[in-house]
Amino acid sequence: SYNPHVRYAAAMALGIACAGSAQADAHALLEPLMSDGTDFVRQAAIIAMGLLYMQTSAGKTERVKAFREKLLKTIADKHEDVMTRFGAILANGIMDAGGRNSCASFFSKSGVLRPGAAIGFCLFSQMWFWFPLIHMFSLVLTPNALIGLTEKLKIPKNFQFKSGIKPSCFAYPEPMQPPKKEEQVKASTAVLSTASKAKALKEKKEKEAELKKATSSGDVEMDEKGSVAENASVAGAMSVAGTQASVAATPGTTVAGSVATDSVAGDDVGMEVDEQAAVAATSSASPVKDATPKAGEGESSVEEKKDSGKEAEADKAGEAARKPEPTEEILNNPCRVLKAQQQFISFPSEVEGQPVRYTPLLRGQRRVGFLLLQDNKPEEEEDLFLEDEKPAGQEDEKEPEPPAPFEWTDDA
Repeated sequence: SYNPHVRYAAAMALGIACAGSAQADAHALLEPLMSDGTDFVRQAAIIAMGLLYMQTSAGKTERVKAFREKLLKTIADKHEDVMTRFGAILANGIMDAGGRNSCASFFSKSGVLRPGAAIGFCLFSQMWFWFPLIHMFSLVLTPNALIGLTEKLKIPKNFQFKSGIKPSCFAYPEPMQPPKKEEQVKASTAVLSTASKAKALKEKKEKEAELKKATSSGDVEMDEKGSVAENASVAGAMSVAGTQASVAATPGTTVAGSVATDSVAGDDVGMEVDEQAAVAATSSASPVKDATPKAGEGESSVEEKKDSGKEAEADKAGEAARKPEPTEEILNNPCRVLKAQQQFISFPSEVEGQPVRYTPLLRGQRRVGFLLLQDNKPEEEEDLFLEDEKPAGQEDEKEPEPPAPFEWTDDA
């Protein structure tokens, strides 16, 4: 329709009519509306899609997985329209409403229209006028459970029945997992052009200052080297003159022989000093060389442990994938039974080769809600869920103290 309000109403009606069914035809009608040009039409289409995939697991259809990913992407997209993001938030909550144990329905278990549910959804659809009307959606929800009761209206623990379909088809959806530390990428902060220019100018000035400092220090070193060379040449000249004088004063020797003897002795001393320095340097450097491979070995061992852990997880996942999924499962009382799952529920006379103790009184088409059970072994002690049974560490919350008595006056 050319009228966006008609498209909005059509999407909402389709969502409540096919709630929890995950029908492919309804998905095909709603998918184009999710990219509609009008924001509130996109909102209605997303909410209707959330109604369509209530209590739907990925084992039943892969479309629900893609839709959940699209919801999270829409919610996180800051450039998306506000109304569309708001619809995505509502759809995400509707899909998991009631702890994933209830579904939206206008009718009771016996097929009777529920006036409260119809009124509740009518008020919920007017949320655009007043946001607190969103809470009226809870009137539409109905629990999906099968609970067996004894003649004393107690819940037995050992009542079992069979679901003749793969467990993954009606399993609970996987809970959302927080992102891993490796996947958390720090968002880049916005940098103004003026700030970047100022930073570049500052870096340029620092480089120029470093170059000037290096140049001045180089000139000083050259001057020092020149003075050292001059001093060395003067000292050499003086030593040569002294040597000649000593040779001339000593009879029976030649200049060549005396000079050669002194130079050889000096070379021997220099060689000994060099060898000792080399040995000391080698001995001091050897521990560092030995320590370096150890550090590398430690890092490599840590990496090997990580790789082995990943390989073990991959092997476990591969084994679970290769293991064939059973075609049926035994459910215990009480449990969740979806509307589409009711046709696969049966009450066998034997479970795992043992005769069952409880059987339904009415063996009709009723496979959801409360079932009255017949005890086939009344002489045995019953195993019941008792009211006083509580998990360890859980205690009753203390009620607050009542207010002190007072008298009301008009002046108050």
